[in-house]
Amino acid sequence: MTLIGKPSPTDMNLHPLNYKWAYDLYNQAVRNTWFPHEIALKEDLDDFEKMTDDEKHAIKFLMAFFNPAELIVNRSIALGIYPYLKSPECHLYLAKIMWEEANHCVAFEYVLETFPFDKETIFNTHLEVSSMVAKEAYINKYLSRMTEVRLDISTVDGKKDFIRNLVATNIVMEGVWFYSGFMVALSFRQRNQLRNFGSMINWVLRDESLHLKFGINLIHNILEENMELLTEEFATEIRNIIIEGVDLEVAYNKDLFPNGILGLNADYVNQYVQYVADRRLAELGMPKHYNATNPAKWMSTATDVFELVNFFESQNTSYEVDGHASTKKETSNVFS
Repeated sequence: MTLIGKPSPTDMNLHPLNYKWAYDLYNQAVRNTWFPHEIALKEDLDDFEKMTDDEKHAIKFLMAFFNPAELIVNRSIALGIYPYLKSPECHLYLAKIMWEEANHCVAFEYVLETFPFDKETIFNTHLEVSSMVAKEAYINKYLSRMTEVRLDISTVDGKKDFIRNLVATNIVMEGVWFYSGFMVALSFRQRNQLRNFGSMINWVLRDESLHLKFGINLIHNILEENMELLTEEFATEIRNIIIEGVDLEVAYNKDLFPNGILGLNADYVNQYVQYVADRRLAELGMPKHYNATNPAKWMSTATDVFELVNFFESQNTSYEVDGHASTKKETSNVFS
């Protein structure tokens, strides 16, 4: 069996496993299952009332992005990834990813219901603020190609379209933009604010770390099975897709922090974005582009997708619902 292609009715046998790493990720994800209303936000609501206007703006802005973004990821998976993979192991884990993205959306809905927000304004922000509009247009540009009738996934061009969409959705949106937002959200907990909201973000981050690992493994395996894609020209194109995504996030963070708050401003966050983007490039086997240092040393574990899984297994075992052990497969740097 090959990974990429139009699934057929015969692609339904889970065993023997051809891509055990995907099955292992599914089992780990099941153990990580959580529910938003397990988290009590009363203390966080008290913290929010004491915040400055700029701090409140940052929280509202994050919610305005994350609330629709989780469903955008879901749509990209359903329309642009799931239909073009033949592996039942991958389909199994993608189904869990889609449930998790829906759960994240409900989690942010819970925050919106709890905090004294003007919900209509927040719901419309992503449609009105140019930096958010640009980010969503970026994702839709790659996803729209995946829904065109004339797309032939069996061709070299079709496979390239698949990887472009996967890079935009998984590497950039989940692996750079989301991590930028996570860092901002968790920075409040660093100052002993919004501690329970920070726990929710930790659980979202735990899920997203596995999503990111899946995407990176998927890209490496597809490239290993389709060596004709391994050209310098295509590698440069993938690199530029990531750089474009960073540029969009830089503009977004200027809207997130028009004035800055205690210990945090747009320049600080954008340095972190560049650092994370370099990590993603390295995980794909490409040289760093920004050579940025990590300004948020306390986020160092969270920016390493492979270390993050072990970190959470040791730190959050009380929220694992199954006791099976999981294994992981290291990937090679195919683009290097």
